[in-house]
Amino acid sequence: MKRNDDSPGPLETAASAYYDHMRVEKGLSESTLKAYEHDLNEYFIFMKASGRNGFDGVTLESTIAYLAYEEGRKSPESRARLLSAIKGFHRFLCDEGAVDRQGSQGLSAPRIRRKIPFVLAQHEIERLLEQPDNGVLGVRDRALLELDYSTGMRVSELCGLALGSVDRDERLVRVRGKGDKERVVPFGRAAAASLDRYLAGSRPALLGNRSSPYVFLNYAGTPLSRVGFWKILRKHAADSGLPGRVTPHTLRHSFATHLIEGGADLRAVQELLGHSSIATTQIYTKLDMDYLLEVHRTFHPRG
Repeated sequence: MKRNDDSPGPLETAASAYYDHMRVEKGLSESTLKAYEHDLNEYFIFMKASGRNGFDGVTLESTIAYLAYEEGRKSPESRARLLSAIKGFHRFLCDEGAVDRQGSQGLSAPRIRRKIPFVLAQHEIERLLEQPDNGVLGVRDRALLELDYSTGMRVSELCGLALGSVDRDERLVRVRGKGDKERVVPFGRAAAASLDRYLAGSRPALLGNRSSPYVFLNYAGTPLSRVGFWKILRKHAADSGLPGRVTPHTLRHSFATHLIEGGADLRAVQELLGHSSIATTQIYTKLDMDYLLEVHRTFHPRG
């Protein structure tokens, strides 16, 4: 099936934001992203050739038609990956309010073994948080990292945080997460001190004579983007000598893991993370068990 028009349509434009989301929030490697991009580009060619150029064409029926079209052309493994890519993209469009659930709701994705997320040890977190300097941007970066680790917010939630959503007296943030669901998350004294310092000095310096409802700003005084935060974290992680695998989601994973290591209740962690299902949070109990096994094998005299 050949492309009739090479100009990007609404789906291709949305896909660019989706790739940023997968890169920054999910921490996917560039090779995995290229595979997703390849699969989705073929999907877009089919959709455009079928006269489905906009979001209204993303339906369960159109997706089934495409999967049927590919059935005799791709191996089962390739079709499984293709289905995963399409379903993830549909879920992103739904979360963004572009389509309803019907585009992916009825699809049965292959059961894939859930990977244990990469986390930083507590001493590595301490090293990362000590990295920013005392300059205007360094003070901002310290507040960013402290608040992210203290709350476990997704990077999109952190960058979209409004001043009116922060209660500095009670040390609480009101977070609007996936599906427009709202939750309230506390933050600690260290994060509060860094945030107060940023709001008192660095933020006014970045803002100049402008105004903004957002807490975190870039060097130009405009809202910090997800990619911008990813670059900040990557720089400080590299300067701290931490592994190159560190992504914004690493701080969220570390937040949850360290709570469970300290004895936090699983349902409490679920609420703090904003997970709709306890099953999503349960992966951290497996991670905690791996940690306990490693401690036992390392320190027990007959381990």
